Amino acid sequence: MDVDLEGIIQCIKQGNEKGVQTQLQEFNKEFAQCFFFDAEERDRRKQRKLEEFKKNKVRNHTISDSDSDEYDQEDQNLIVRQNLAIVLLRFIRTEVKSHLLRVSLRTLRILSRDKKTLGPFITDSALLTVAKLAGLTTWDASDEASDPDTDFYDNIIASLTEAKVLQCQIDADEANMEVGDQNEEGCTFDEDAKSDISNANSGDLDSLSWLGSHRTSINEMHRGSIHQRVLERGRRDRRESKMEGEEEEVDAGEEAQRKEAMKVLCNVVYNSVWAQERFSALRLMSGLVERVSSSISCSPPSSVQFYELRLMFLITALRPELRTQLQQEGGVSILNAALESCLEVQWKDQYECVLSPEVPPISLEASQRIIEILKILFNITCSTHRQEPGENDAALYRHLVALLRLCLMRKCVLPDDTDELQGHTVNLLSALPLQCLDVLLMVPLETDSQQCHGVNMDCVHTLMQFMERRLESGDKIKEKLTPILNLLTESCRAHRETRRYIRKYVLPPLRDVSHRPEEGSTLKSRLIRLMTHLDTEVKHCAADLIFVLCKENVSRFVKYTGYGNAAGLLATRGLLGGQGSRTSSSDGQYSSDSDSDTEEYRQVKDRINPVTGRVETEQPDPMEGMTEEEKEEEAKRLITLFNKLAKDHFIHAVGIDSDGKMVPMSGLKEDFVTEERESGSENDRDTEEGEKN
Repeated sequence: MDVDLEGIIQCIKQGNEKGVQTQLQEFNKEFAQCFFFDAEERDRRKQRKLEEFKKNKVRNHTISDSDSDEYDQEDQNLIVRQNLAIVLLRFIRTEVKSHLLRVSLRTLRILSRDKKTLGPFITDSALLTVAKLAGLTTWDASDEASDPDTDFYDNIIASLTEAKVLQCQIDADEANMEVGDQNEEGCTFDEDAKSDISNANSGDLDSLSWLGSHRTSINEMHRGSIHQRVLERGRRDRRESKMEGEEEEVDAGEEAQRKEAMKVLCNVVYNSVWAQERFSALRLMSGLVERVSSSISCSPPSSVQFYELRLMFLITALRPELRTQLQQEGGVSILNAALESCLEVQWKDQYECVLSPEVPPISLEASQRIIEILKILFNITCSTHRQEPGENDAALYRHLVALLRLCLMRKCVLPDDTDELQGHTVNLLSALPLQCLDVLLMVPLETDSQQCHGVNMDCVHTLMQFMERRLESGDKIKEKLTPILNLLTESCRAHRETRRYIRKYVLPPLRDVSHRPEEGSTLKSRLIRLMTHLDTEVKHCAADLIFVLCKENVSRFVKYTGYGNAAGLLATRGLLGGQGSRTSSSDGQYSSDSDSDTEEYRQVKDRINPVTGRVETEQPDPMEGMTEEEKEEEAKRLITLFNKLAKDHFIHAVGIDSDGKMVPMSGLKEDFVTEERESGSENDRDTEEGEKN
């Protein structure tokens, strides 16, 4: 639908609020579920089709006039949308009735999805206007809005009229050029003349700027037409299952107004770096913290709370200084209280929540708010993992971990929501100080609890199940799997019972060694396969977990994985020499118990290939039947081949230095000569001192 911007302006000037509302509602209804997409992708598709067409050499092909017409239409629509945003941002500063204000904000929300129309939104005046309607500030723009509007609206209409006139002139010039081409087929268009026409037009057009007089530069729009965005049908947010009309009936009054304003701010902050900077400079974070803090006690929760949390997540993710500000203003305590409210927690002990099987699943709305809270907490605590917290901070983080245990153990209405909630819980647990995670194991045992040496392992069991689901899905392995692998690794290193419990499931005693360790569908096999993954971070995380489960003992690690799979981690840590003892840098809490072998393993232990980690079938001796001369000749041939490969730099001879790392043999030889010289010098000095004595 085409927006009748002039009609809207005339209705505003005449005070016809009903007319404004009717036209805006039609726009909102048409584009409620639409989003903007970059036209570059469409152009790339057209270019591919054009190249394919030329490759077929069927006939000469030229881009149709309909394409240019479509671009021109996009330009005109973009100008209208920009000016509509300017008009509405001015209009909502006046005394507007509540219902019309909500409709106007909904229109602005739709417009703010487009980066090309963000210019009017990112001024300080516009940001403060929307922030006031969202309840983040008390800034008053009534003085500016009370100025006469006649000149302002006349300038908008004049810019639209001028744009139409200039567009008609450009269309007429193009039509004349087409007629000339048809009459004189042998002539070509004079590029210099075309340039003169373009320059003549741009001389008038560049003087039109909506930043100054609210008139858009058409010339600039044509120069960037390839990059314009147009409306496309999008997927509706599943949090809003109601239709727009039903939503208006439920969310009436100030709450609906604040929600629409908050949505506008979310779009603008997400799409504009400048808006993020101004949000920080205008100190809107303090108002947002107050809003979130005051909404905690609301019962039932306000429908705008989710968008307040979403805005807080966006701004803390995008602006590092605001993370620090939120943390200094007691953000962890506030968000702890918000999380406690969403989960409807009942405390059994200082760090223990009541977890009853009769509790209903977490609702869709509550789970979405909880997820936003967890993401914000991750933003402001991600730097605390390796820090030693003070007494007060440690108590605060332990309180949070008790709540996170509830997030892990409880279910949501939808299975996908449960998985997403557990994923964000794992991310946050991996960001908190490690010594505070002992709260997960401090819960008393129940009759049906998983346990290891008298310690409750229900939470660890849930984490194991979560890891298995992520392994089975195979989707976005790095993003989804590395956090849980890191969390389990650190937990196993810090808590002996956790390591023993996980090892029982991941590395059970070896019995059948007829297959490679990475073959099969067991949890151990899938983790070992990840040890040779293409992504370096993924393979290191998987290898670290198994290495810790083996108490960081090299010989035991090779026993369960095979030297071929283990080589990557051993090379990284300088353990290729095959040291059997634990690494000296380990800070894990490991007992001195030995790894007992099963009877089945002891029977075939001597026949296991340490590289592949399995019993290999006996192969015939390749030198059987050869004479000593033939064997010597074959050895010489192999030496010649190796020398040729080394000379052509296909292979390099390497050895293992004193640090357990691979280095070229030449380097080892130099180190050996240096050590011999130093040793000889020391012996000479000792001899001289002995003679003197």
